[in-house]
Amino acid sequence: MPVTIVLADDHGVLRQGLRLLLEEEPDFRVIGETGDGREVTPLVERLHPDVLVLDLILPGLGGLDVARQVHRQFPATRMVILSMHGGVAYVAESLSAGAQAYVLKKSSAAELVRAIREVMAGRPYLSPALSDNLGDIQQRLTAHRRQMKDTRGAYESLTGRERQVLQLVGEGYTSAQVAERLVISPRTVDMHRRHIFRKLGLSGEAALARYAVQHGLIPEHV
Repeated sequence: MPVTIVLADDHGVLRQGLRLLLEEEPDFRVIGETGDGREVTPLVERLHPDVLVLDLILPGLGGLDVARQVHRQFPATRMVILSMHGGVAYVAESLSAGAQAYVLKKSSAAELVRAIREVMAGRPYLSPALSDNLGDIQQRLTAHRRQMKDTRGAYESLTGRERQVLQLVGEGYTSAQVAERLVISPRTVDMHRRHIFRKLGLSGEAALARYAVQHGLIPEHV
């Protein structure tokens, strides 16, 4: 049986290249792809791939939030994060979200193939370039899990739409821009914002942006 793979990355050219590279392996088959974070979980639900290759930075819904959804709903699908970000926080948050492997985009195709084979064998995999930071990653992962345990209830209380608004507002979009992207009215966006602030116990845009960064919804440089 071939290893079935879904690709989630917002760069179409990269997805095309990944498809060609992975399908050079006789037992790999790419069965689906998307560039929108909102489409990943429905795609996994429909196709039931063995492996999801997932970028962290996706429009619509961030890669870490996607990873949490997929891990919760479809734990049999292994997840390989393919990212340009090699920071300890990103790696730890990805592993905490349910990913089994983390591969840097600057890596060779052979490394991605190896990562997929490792997770299919039930073993975790990190790019060798991250090995020097393994101790820091483990410490950050432990601290992150403790933090998420303390705050997960509040985040889980958000609806799917509220999570989308949280991510976009955290990225700096105005209510009008969020409304345009989500095809809802600015008044509805403002209502969601009020609900988010109340549920998370936050006050002000800066606090919301910090929350989004700390919980891996947006990258630190945003």
